[in-house]
Amino acid sequence: MSGFDPIRVFRKLAYNNALANIRLHRACAALQPGEFEAERVSFFPSIKSTLSHILTVDWFYVDALEGGTLGLKAFDVEESFDTLDALSAEQGKIDRRLVALCEHLNPEGLVRVVDLHRDNRIQRERAEDVLSHLFQHQTHHRGQVHAMLAGSSVAPPQLDEFIVADDARFRGEELAALNWDETTLMR
Repeated sequence: MSGFDPIRVFRKLAYNNALANIRLHRACAALQPGEFEAERVSFFPSIKSTLSHILTVDWFYVDALEGGTLGLKAFDVEESFDTLDALSAEQGKIDRRLVALCEHLNPEGLVRVVDLHRDNRIQRERAEDVLSHLFQHQTHHRGQVHAMLAGSSVAPPQLDEFIVADDARFRGEELAALNWDETTLMR
């Protein structure tokens, strides 16, 4: 094993995010017609709404982490995806951007200040705090979709097999979908 790498946890969380989203979106693809949009009990009223919210919040924060000024315009297109396929394609794109961002981080990049463009103000936060918040947000709302799937025709998938080495036997499909291997995930 090599020495301590303060960036490793952020890379692994970015990988986890992308892999968990693939698995969750694949489960949602097996829903019966109407179940994706069906009203459910949760913070957002449907699986579609919750997945759309994850995507738009990802756009907001990843853009800011990249130095962009998209700000709240990210939310102008929330709920604009009529199909899971379209939403999944966009989620895959933003997941790859987040992975690339985390793969290129360095210790100085973790402590740099990120400008988050809000309505009439700019919120300034350390990159490591923005990343931690973003990963927590994604996990929180994926958990809500997971719970909503329990009330559908699709069994909720296992979403926590993407961090530790011992779970390698469970994640081959998702790694293959991204052309990753265990070496990528465990470095």
